[in-house]
Amino acid sequence: MPTRKSGLRLAKRLDEVGFSDIVQIRNKVLELRAAGETVHPFHGGEPFFETPETIKYAMMRALVENKTKYAASSGIAPLREALARKLTTRNGIDTTVDDVIVTAGGAHALYAAFQAILDAGDDVLLFSPYWTPIRDMITGAQARPLLVPTSSARRNGITRTLEQFSTPHTRAIYYNTPQNPSGTVFSRAEAEEVAAFAIKHKLIVIADEAYEDLVYEGDHFSIASLPGMAERTITTYTFSKSYGMTGWRLGYAVAQEPFMTGLRKLVLYSTNGVSTPIQWAGLEALATPHSVIARRREEYRERRDLLVTGLNALGLECEMPQGAFYAFPRVEKISKDSRKAAATLLEKAHVATIPGVVFGAQGESHVRFGYAVSMEAIESGLAALRRFLG
Repeated sequence: MPTRKSGLRLAKRLDEVGFSDIVQIRNKVLELRAAGETVHPFHGGEPFFETPETIKYAMMRALVENKTKYAASSGIAPLREALARKLTTRNGIDTTVDDVIVTAGGAHALYAAFQAILDAGDDVLLFSPYWTPIRDMITGAQARPLLVPTSSARRNGITRTLEQFSTPHTRAIYYNTPQNPSGTVFSRAEAEEVAAFAIKHKLIVIADEAYEDLVYEGDHFSIASLPGMAERTITTYTFSKSYGMTGWRLGYAVAQEPFMTGLRKLVLYSTNGVSTPIQWAGLEALATPHSVIARRREEYRERRDLLVTGLNALGLECEMPQGAFYAFPRVEKISKDSRKAAATLLEKAHVATIPGVVFGAQGESHVRFGYAVSMEAIESGLAALRRFLG
């Protein structure tokens, strides 16, 4: 850990908290573009569409109407009321306004959730590969992530695998569906196994449902809707993926007591709430017709099918993702070392991907392609891969 000559240093709990490799890859992409090179951008995690005009105008109205004062740190009442209705009707989680808190994006909700429930020395079961910040969020709470291979768990049995990796210090399970980076979607039966394990061992579940609107076969299922789970689950969401609002930093969490008190304290003393005009824009976003969301999902499906079919044709073996907007092919054909494979793709083909190992050891020999780009971008990227791979 960097230390100044004066002996000043950071808090020790940050010793094992790092910065994402993804940031370094973004910087390399910027360097190539600044040098006039064309880069095929599969490294990102943002929707392919811009924030809808209705949402933008809702924020503008809020500004014109002087809805710019401090709001309750938990969120404006109309938004929390609308979220409670959405959670009850769409997610099957019986929710009151008091069970909902608005956060500065889904990442803020997850950070607050881990800080609210973890003590130093706790263990957290973490399905792997996983979204890269999660491990550092757990470590930053002075807890230990226990990596549970998702593929092994689905093949050998969820309960058996969780039993194998659990310890006497296990306090929580991080449960992400659809998953980033693999696009795995847990079924209701699998959710029931995780829930039964959590109840049996008195564990808390942190459910990350950022991609709830991007399930291609069947429906998204919220684990907190199962009997006995609402009281032991903190479920987090974001406006980023469904509504093209990544830069707005708007998310929310649903939980019961005693967890909601902890979330309120952490939001109060970290951000003191979310920008008031942005919350009014979020209220408008929730009015988006289901038909619009379904149409976008079909557009993502077209992109998924084009990319995954193309990758398999090139010998980069890739399962068809069931959700989210990422493909996670095997790249031993290029290198078993996913960092080397990603670097080679960027340097030789100008195809930007994310090395699988940054998502956990179970991601090694893979790279992540994000297909939240135009169809033309996917086609040109596949053409670049064909030229490189011959």
